Amino acid sequence: MLDILIIAPHPDDAEFAMGGAILRMKAEGLRVGILDLTDGEPTPFGSKEIRRQETEAATKVLGLDWRSNLGLPNRSLEATLEARAELAGVLRTTRADCIFCPYWEDTHPDHTAATQLIEAARFWAKLTKTDLPGEPFHPQRVIYYFCTHIRKIPEPSFVVDVSEFWERKLAAVRCYRSQLANSPGGATAGLEEQIECRGRMWGWTVGTHYGEPFSVREVLRVADFRAIL
Repeated sequence: MLDILIIAPHPDDAEFAMGGAILRMKAEGLRVGILDLTDGEPTPFGSKEIRRQETEAATKVLGLDWRSNLGLPNRSLEATLEARAELAGVLRTTRADCIFCPYWEDTHPDHTAATQLIEAARFWAKLTKTDLPGEPFHPQRVIYYFCTHIRKIPEPSFVVDVSEFWERKLAAVRCYRSQLANSPGGATAGLEEQIECRGRMWGWTVGTHYGEPFSVREVLRVADFRAIL
């Protein structure tokens, strides 16, 4: 069973968007897992085997408690009823109180489909009188991370200080060498530099060196004022 489950459309999305936050969660003693919905292939310089090896390496850097892949089709990810049932089953068996998923606005159709799928599966996971595995379970919190292709600066609900974990985050990011290579159209040119610039910018917004932004649709509860000081 997990405390936190990050659900990513492709291997590398979680690391690129919130690798520092994942490392902070682990440092705070939380049980953290990642579920990749697809294998991310095909890509210009990748293969199924290369992506598997890269994912295994990044998983070790992050020190995850659990990681799996739902095996849904890359480039044509859809929020189908079959996929919803599969994902709801994972939510019922991993039983993470908090799940992270992609921000709901993006130009990448896999990312927006993933968000729709996750939100629907969260609802199904609590249903009784079904043939889903495990017992009914409803994750209490959904938090959205930013790994977007839309060229728009988001307005996050909060930013996590990841300064002390930044170099280890980059180590996890660099495991995905096939995705950091320049594509024929230049789409991923300077991707690591982009991650660096964004981290510094979000850190600046909260008065620290590096930060990672997150958003919520539901109101957050504060039980300890020290958490927001």
